[in-house]
Amino acid sequence: MLRRLSVVVRHAVLLAASVFFVFPLYWMFSGSLKRPIEIWAYPPKWIPSTLQFSNYTHLFRSKPVLQWALNSIIISLITVGLVVILSAAAGYGYAKKRFPGSRLLFSLIVATMMMPTQVTLVPLYKLCVSLGLVNTYAGVILPTLAYPFGVFIVRQFATTIPDELLEAAKIDGAGELRTFLVIVIPMLLPALGALAIFAFMHSWNAYLWQLVILQSESMLTLPVGVSTMIYEEITINYGMAMTGATIAAIPLILFFLALQKSFIQGITLGSIKG
Repeated sequence: MLRRLSVVVRHAVLLAASVFFVFPLYWMFSGSLKRPIEIWAYPPKWIPSTLQFSNYTHLFRSKPVLQWALNSIIISLITVGLVVILSAAAGYGYAKKRFPGSRLLFSLIVATMMMPTQVTLVPLYKLCVSLGLVNTYAGVILPTLAYPFGVFIVRQFATTIPDELLEAAKIDGAGELRTFLVIVIPMLLPALGALAIFAFMHSWNAYLWQLVILQSESMLTLPVGVSTMIYEEITINYGMAMTGATIAAIPLILFFLALQKSFIQGITLGSIKG
């Protein structure tokens, strides 16, 4: 009886937590389909009385939303691929290779995680101006490739790889590159799946840097483009804001659903192995 009660309580808590976290998404989506007066109605209208698609039609007709979405997807996918490759190599190196100053360098990398984005904003922008990277994909992507959190995640997982396995590969004649590609990478796949999700979210939501480095309307990413359109008017159009936020959230949700198994495995494995 006690065990059944414990299961019921656990499921009730999880259900309440799920509703708590999903509700903002529902409110955002339903708000994009409401009339302006219904958004501010009190008591709140949980379900739109009539579905209004005018915000969506106005958004797609007045602005190059598809181009913005394409820019965001290209930038985020390229960033994810490069971040995963660089973080995997660096994390494995710090976990399994010993060289003078390796611990100090890794400590410095971890320390940069505490550095606010605003601190490096001006120097990065000046560097991009001198290199001619303003208003380009490269200008958005290159500064985000230094992802210390990714190096930290991979390094923690790579430490769990048995040294005996690497030694056996070396005895069998496998070089460093083959050992890394054939043995290390498959064992790191759960961590790399979790890293891919974090990197995608980080790149997609890098609003401040994208706002600074991108200047022409056709080069804007979806979050930046929608925000600039919202503030073009004297007052904020909250219906349009919810519409843009809904569209911008869809790729994030789809990407997470595509990699959720790897994400869960990565997080679970990390919690088990410490």
